[in-house]
Amino acid sequence: MNENPQRVEEFREAISEMKISHPPPAVERAYLWLGVIGVAVGFVLIVMGYNGAATTEFTPEAVSYLISGGVVGLALIVVGVGLFLRYSMARFQRFWLLRDIFEQRAQTDRIIQVLERIEKLDIEIE
Repeated sequence: MNENPQRVEEFREAISEMKISHPPPAVERAYLWLGVIGVAVGFVLIVMGYNGAATTEFTPEAVSYLISGGVVGLALIVVGVGLFLRYSMARFQRFWLLRDIFEQRAQTDRIIQVLERIEKLDIEIE
């Protein structure tokens, strides 16, 4: 893949000139973990809310358990999944896009080499 070091260096310079803004890896990792922790805490809150509602005899008390545990837990799960998907997919897509660009450039270099060989053969035949 690194057949042409000059082309690789041009690629690195072109990527750095784009100045694509993305969070530092530590921040991205923190958001990923925050999403995972949010999902875990959400499930714990739902279980606690259900347990509290199931052990009470009065409906008004059960409703408060369900609201405080169930709704807040569900909200944490939704936000946690959103954070996790957003930052994991962004990292994957950034890697995939750079890899795709690099492979396209390598393919272009190979096509140019083949065309140059064909041109030399054409000149030799004439």
